[in-house]
Amino acid sequence: MESDLDEEDKRPRKVKKRKKHRLFWFIVKLQIFLMILVVGAVAYYYLGGYAAEVKALKEEAVAIVAASDEKTFMPGQTSAVYDVNGELISERNGEKVAEYVRYEDIPAKFIVAIISIEDKKFYSHNGVDFRAVFRAAKAMLENGKVTQGGSTITMQLGKLMFMEHGQSWQYKVQQMFIATELEKKYTKSQILEFYLNNIYFANGYYGIEAACHGYFDCELNELDMSQIAFLLSIPNSPSYYDPLVNYSNTMSRRNLILDNIYADGKMGEEEYLSAKREDVVLNLPQKGSTLWNNYVDTYVYHCATKAMMEKEGFEFRYYFDSEEQKQEYNEEYDERYAACQKKLYTGGYKIYTSIDMEKQKWLQSAVDNELAYFMEQNEEGVYAMQGAATCIDNETGYVVAIVGGRSQNFSGYTLNRAYQSHRQPGSAIKPLIVYTPCFERGYTPDSIVDDHELEDGPANSGGSYAGQVTIRTAVAKSLNTVAWQLYEELTPEVGLEYLKNMNFSAIVDEDYVLPTALGGFTNGVSTVEMAAAYATIENDGVYRNPTCILSIVDSYENTVYVSEQLSCVVYKETAARMMTDVLTSVMTEGTGRKLALENMPCAGKTGTTNDHKDGWFVGFTRYYTTSVWVGYDMPREVENLMGNTYPEQIWQRYMEMVHQDLTPLDFLPYAKLSEEFVEEQENLEQEMQERRNGGSNSEETPDENPAAENEQGDPASPEEQVGIE
Repeated sequence: MESDLDEEDKRPRKVKKRKKHRLFWFIVKLQIFLMILVVGAVAYYYLGGYAAEVKALKEEAVAIVAASDEKTFMPGQTSAVYDVNGELISERNGEKVAEYVRYEDIPAKFIVAIISIEDKKFYSHNGVDFRAVFRAAKAMLENGKVTQGGSTITMQLGKLMFMEHGQSWQYKVQQMFIATELEKKYTKSQILEFYLNNIYFANGYYGIEAACHGYFDCELNELDMSQIAFLLSIPNSPSYYDPLVNYSNTMSRRNLILDNIYADGKMGEEEYLSAKREDVVLNLPQKGSTLWNNYVDTYVYHCATKAMMEKEGFEFRYYFDSEEQKQEYNEEYDERYAACQKKLYTGGYKIYTSIDMEKQKWLQSAVDNELAYFMEQNEEGVYAMQGAATCIDNETGYVVAIVGGRSQNFSGYTLNRAYQSHRQPGSAIKPLIVYTPCFERGYTPDSIVDDHELEDGPANSGGSYAGQVTIRTAVAKSLNTVAWQLYEELTPEVGLEYLKNMNFSAIVDEDYVLPTALGGFTNGVSTVEMAAAYATIENDGVYRNPTCILSIVDSYENTVYVSEQLSCVVYKETAARMMTDVLTSVMTEGTGRKLALENMPCAGKTGTTNDHKDGWFVGFTRYYTTSVWVGYDMPREVENLMGNTYPEQIWQRYMEMVHQDLTPLDFLPYAKLSEEFVEEQENLEQEMQERRNGGSNSEETPDENPAAENEQGDPASPEEQVGIE
């Protein structure tokens, strides 16, 4: 028995021994594998050239920081803007010396807030938070590019002051090297001082002092924690958190910053709750004068910034397949825009433009004089009733004059409504998305259409119907029912594609409904967009991107940018000429007949939204295209506001001045069609008419008396924004 038990006892011992041996050899093999892996990685690092590349990046970073001193982070050189004749328009000296704040003068709350939201380990790291960098590196490997920050305040400062935009691993490595060198050369206090004096706060404000004066018109030590958190919300995404455009977004991030400060134990509960309840009120400066804050300069620097972005290879987009794609684009856009704009503000550049200051004065005068009767001002002292206009030279496609509002003397930021505001266009949109596209599909100015009451559609202005009319008459009289029927046949998907091809930037999914035929958009259009689109019709259907930048020269007299006016065909030539011919009828027998130019052939279209909240007139000659908008910043009904009142009066007054010494030029005729083709089109039209009569009406039904926008100025649905003509 004992011998049997011994044998049985021996078996488990042998099994355990074998398991120990296996574990031992597994560990040995694993160590060998890891050693081979490490050796291979090191060999790949050196033999693959990465070691040399990283060494070069470090040496470059060392040289960059070594060459810097405190003056590097101080105001830059003066930049200048010139008109089409090479005459100086304005000069801008970036951040003024008076706006630079020393660390000892920066309120402690600014330091607490910026560290809490941007870099909690600021005082413990040496420029790089490696844990955050590893997270960013992992995301980069997963997405093929840098998609997460991982940047410390020091890294952000290095990127801001010394680096162009980039997303490669080399870019990130160099940013880390620059950060570590900055930490060696400068104290933590200096780094915070440099950073807070150079970050971008939107609307041309760099540094906390400029932002404080620009948004609150007060001194830094007068701001409370809520206002400080509000200001420090902006640099994260200056476009998305622009308080003048996206106030609610700014407030949301302010709350996030306050949450972080409270969670870090840097403010008491009572102060925290009070700050969260506070409704931040902007106080824009109202007195003083400046060459910088006017409609020409705001537009020039906007166009110049985009030109520099284009030079650096940035590809502009307006429409996206997903919200994630849109957000990613906007983040890159904001970063590139801020960097290029700062370079222009402080780099001593000379910006040469197509702006004609004589025409600019005439256009501003036309807007001011026609709206002089409206004296009401809002709480900020800005005229409540406003106008905006843009003029394009049809020969070149460049903007020669731009007015973003009525003249007022402000030293703070000036809202340029001509390109920054989007409003409902009313019937002024019809030629772009209804009639010219229909002319491409067989219709002609003489095609017969039926103007009749629609069961589930809009009414005409005045409530009358003309029966069988030509398209020429339908456009001249701005008949809503005709545009609606043709748009239903064309479909919004087809019509809106023309606007997207001309870079209209505010079209959304909700706009793909029939009311957009009459100008019922969720967001609307700008005068720059409308001027460029009508100039496209005048230019035989060829679109040119509107800009005013001719060239940009750096401080060393090197030409760094020369504009190439790229163009693309949007409408067929015959369709564009047909539309031009029809629009001349608007000026001779239609809604614009009372204010046609005296001796110059012209074409144009009126637009009026429901309740007379927005009035438009867009028209052109062979020489110039000018678009005009009139309305309240906070939309509300205006007595007697229609496209052919204040807007067309502004247009007519200005266009008479710019054409006073020019030879009258007729528009080019469109090709006449053969009798056989006309007969074919008549048969096609008859078939379409029968199909319409036998088909069902659109499911998209506007209210009987829809409004252009609600009283708070928030965008409503397109069904609520149908124009009255």
